[in-house]
Amino acid sequence: MRLHLFRRKPVPPIGTRPFDLLCLTTAVVLGVHAPHLPVWLTAALAATLAARWWQRRRRGGIAPAYLKLPLVALLAAAVVFHYGTLFGREPGGALAVGLLVLKLLETEAPRDARVGAAFACFALMTALLFDQGLVSTLLVALGLLPALATLRALEPARPATTLPRELLPALKLLGASLPLALLAFVFVPRLSSPLWGAPNAAASRTGLSPDMSPGDMTDLLTDDRPAMRVGFDEAPPPAAQRYFRAYVMWHYDGRRWSHVDTGEAPSTVQYGATLRYTVSLEANGQRALPALDMPIEAPDRSRLEPDGELRAATPVNDTMVYTLHSATGYRLQAQLGERERQRGLQLPSGFNPRAHALAESWRTRYGANDEAIVQAALRLFHDGGFSYTLAPAPLGRDAVDDFLFATHEGFCEHYASAFTVLMRAAGIPARVVTGYQGGYWNSLGNYLLVRQSDAHAWSEVWMPGRGWQRVDPTAAVRPERVSQGAAAAAATASDWSPNQWWLGLRNRWDIVNRWWNQGVIGFDTLRQHGLLTPFGMRDANAGMLGLVLAVGGSLMAMLGLLWAVWTRPTGDPAREALRLLERRLAAAGVARRHSEGPQHYFSRAARAFPSQRAELERLMRTYLALRYAYDEPPAGLLKNFRQAVRDFRPRRVVK
Repeated sequence: MRLHLFRRKPVPPIGTRPFDLLCLTTAVVLGVHAPHLPVWLTAALAATLAARWWQRRRRGGIAPAYLKLPLVALLAAAVVFHYGTLFGREPGGALAVGLLVLKLLETEAPRDARVGAAFACFALMTALLFDQGLVSTLLVALGLLPALATLRALEPARPATTLPRELLPALKLLGASLPLALLAFVFVPRLSSPLWGAPNAAASRTGLSPDMSPGDMTDLLTDDRPAMRVGFDEAPPPAAQRYFRAYVMWHYDGRRWSHVDTGEAPSTVQYGATLRYTVSLEANGQRALPALDMPIEAPDRSRLEPDGELRAATPVNDTMVYTLHSATGYRLQAQLGERERQRGLQLPSGFNPRAHALAESWRTRYGANDEAIVQAALRLFHDGGFSYTLAPAPLGRDAVDDFLFATHEGFCEHYASAFTVLMRAAGIPARVVTGYQGGYWNSLGNYLLVRQSDAHAWSEVWMPGRGWQRVDPTAAVRPERVSQGAAAAAATASDWSPNQWWLGLRNRWDIVNRWWNQGVIGFDTLRQHGLLTPFGMRDANAGMLGLVLAVGGSLMAMLGLLWAVWTRPTGDPAREALRLLERRLAAAGVARRHSEGPQHYFSRAARAFPSQRAELERLMRTYLALRYAYDEPPAGLLKNFRQAVRDFRPRRVVK
């Protein structure tokens, strides 16, 4: 008997609407994480979610243990198989989303639903570890709406209503939280490094690589993410001069060009006209700092390489801003030493015999006229039936021969590589340079937007007395690549493309992303410490920021309290809601008698409206609980009752 007294009472299962909202919440989390999850895992989790929703609609109940436990083990094994570990940003995010979906298999009680909704909020926040852009942040914020609606739907005596009515209060809650969130964002003292020591989400993004093989840039040339934004003190240079140098590649093994760090002193440069500009480089995990040809000096925490390249002291794992002076007119290394000459003529033996024979024929024909040989190669690309495409045919062992004499199609890597091999075979020192070319000038924001798709490869040849000269063989095939940008080069030959309007809209929208990056993502410890400078405080320490936060939070709490007191209903809200219901029922033919109690009246109305019997009985139970079960009715229960009365519409009277 004593054991029976302490036995836990069975908990009624949650209704259909809360479970549907929890499934919607889980689907939103899965959708937000889908861009960085494996496609097969996203599809499997989506199928599991749909199957669980359908199973509960048909039969109800939780999934058996013999199904849940193997699925959890299978999820962990799949994550380890794909990522090699369970730890880290990518595997941790995949595991969290998978566990959230599997949590639905055992969700029946309100407690399980609340745990699932709370964990969904955490999983949503982890998406910001991958991308903190404006659109991603808005999606995460909107993803909280179904989670909050799920928690509200689990409240006692919560009336069923339409989905928009379920989400609207959650939207109001998010709106009410914005002032406090803004106050916390500005004044909560920031750490100088991440709390977990985890790398920035963008650190895994790769841009240009220190080596290059024809075809490697395909993914990069189709990547529309911004690579950098450049603001000029004066007018920007014309499109044909927007070459941003990143890597100079000397070594060639027959297939791949690679950069070699020699540690030598910078080459001699004679500078002409210069310009000053500021680069905001997106995180890419590389050390190369793209610079407009030719950088004069290195910014802080970087060094100038012998061939005019800039290298940061550490990989760029966060947005980096640096200011440079560059010369658009220059003469680089007018005298070439024997060591550099040998490096500039190096070719592996046994590769590309037809290309060697062609280059030697040019040397025989033009003699010591190196300029004529360069022009002969450019004429070959212009008149030899070559085409520009981002989907070229694959190349074999003798890649340059295959390209020059068989496929005749490719993009900048193919042309720069083949041209440089031809020059070396003809006895002209040459090298490959990779970086970015072009960009979109945003006149509204007054800056040049350079995307990853603007990545480019070109050549440099050494001419006696003039030094290293830039030659872009791609321009001989598709001049639009240099004069109009990568998008124009990749487009069809027609004057209008259906994607042109989208490209223009996307480029203009980037100014919003720039403001977001500068004002939100770029709001670091240094900027926070200078926040109170206009008020005479040059360095706001943690104590001062905490004081401002406490004062601001107290003021907001007082305003909220005053608003609650001001909007507090007078009189008896439950009784007023009952009168509204009585008037509606009376208009439909069921008037309350003077001596009739509320329970008897509701029962009579339920008989008159059989299609709405369940709704009326629920209203009756809620009203009786408000009237007789509490000394002070709960605010949530009272609010739900008033909302249910406002939503109730009598349909017909049975005579």
